[in-house]
Amino acid sequence: MKQLIKPLAISAIALVLTACSQEKFPANDTELKTEKDKQAYALGSSVGGFIARNLDRQEEADYMLERDIVIAGFVDAVKGDPQLSEEEAEKILNAMREEVMEHRQNVLGKKAAEEGKAYLAENAKKEGVQSTDSGLQYEVLEEGDGVSPAETDMVEVHYEGTLVNGEVFDSSYERGEPTSFPLNRVIPGWTEGLQLMKEGAKYRFVIPSELAYGDRELGDGQIPPNSTLIFTVELLNVQKDELDNE
Repeated sequence: MKQLIKPLAISAIALVLTACSQEKFPANDTELKTEKDKQAYALGSSVGGFIARNLDRQEEADYMLERDIVIAGFVDAVKGDPQLSEEEAEKILNAMREEVMEHRQNVLGKKAAEEGKAYLAENAKKEGVQSTDSGLQYEVLEEGDGVSPAETDMVEVHYEGTLVNGEVFDSSYERGEPTSFPLNRVIPGWTEGLQLMKEGAKYRFVIPSELAYGDRELGDGQIPPNSTLIFTVELLNVQKDELDNE
């Protein structure tokens, strides 16, 4: 995909389809009779998928454009007679991307912050849920009987991460294999939380945004800014740092 279409062209097409509606286009009765037809359709379909994702992301933040003007710009470009030079278009698109990002942080970040605050307040009332001084909430699902990791140790875990609405954004279970990492190289909520565990334990953590990714947006919008995150974590193995034993 990236080899066939310039990033600027992709951005321009994304803006076009963001402003378009299905009423603008007739019903699709295209027949794919030849291999070339299939290649052409596959290219269009691939671009369409990219556009649909961009459309969803912009609409989430209520960022819309005047569709007739966008369509006019697209048609002019296809005809080879655009009103803006490539340099002008690139400058405008770069500025627009920053504006969209700021808009998403304001709209989605505020929403995620409010939802997270409400979820943390309700979760704190549940039996078995404990809170640390930092605001991290945890629940012991299964106790372990091995060693606890220090901040400098390597750990092996199985985990699933969700938003407060239950949407899964990451899971080692889905990948079919655990993951390993130095405990001091992950988000603060993990670094703190896993040190409460022992090998063989399974905990559920509710991590406030300030102990997670803060106001950053990750995973192409999968994790909105200011998101409170929920992780179910199994601590499988602790590899002690040699410095711990000195």
